[in-house]
Amino acid sequence: QLQVVESGGGLVQPGGSLSLSCVASGFTLGNYAVGWFRQAPGKEREAVSCISENSGSDYVDSVKGRFTISRDNAKNTVYLQMRSLKPDDTAVHYCAAGTWATSHSTCSFQTFLYHYWGQGTQVTVSS
Repeated sequence: QLQVVESGGGLVQPGGSLSLSCVASGFTLGNYAVGWFRQAPGKEREAVSCISENSGSDYVDSVKGRFTISRDNAKNTVYLQMRSLKPDDTAVHYCAAGTWATSHSTCSFQTFLYHYWGQGTQVTVSS
């Protein structure tokens, strides 16, 4: 079965850190760009970060300097290290994998480019 599975969410106090993992099964994640997206209650799904096949990365302004995306192709895994977490980061976080003409060098925040989506992991930032 071709799928990605997220893990690592939880409850953390403001200013704390969490590391999310996105593990692929049934396919080689290294051949795909990966995006992290999130959806808070009552809000639209939004992009967080993405990484291309050759590890080029991008971040939305709200997480720049706080989040780091990386990949370990040997483990078929992409990580999202989150620091200095804020209550506004509270959301279900999803990873997604996709491939397109330029995904080797450029990732994207366009959700329609991603074929495989996980079920999400809850991140709650609260004191």
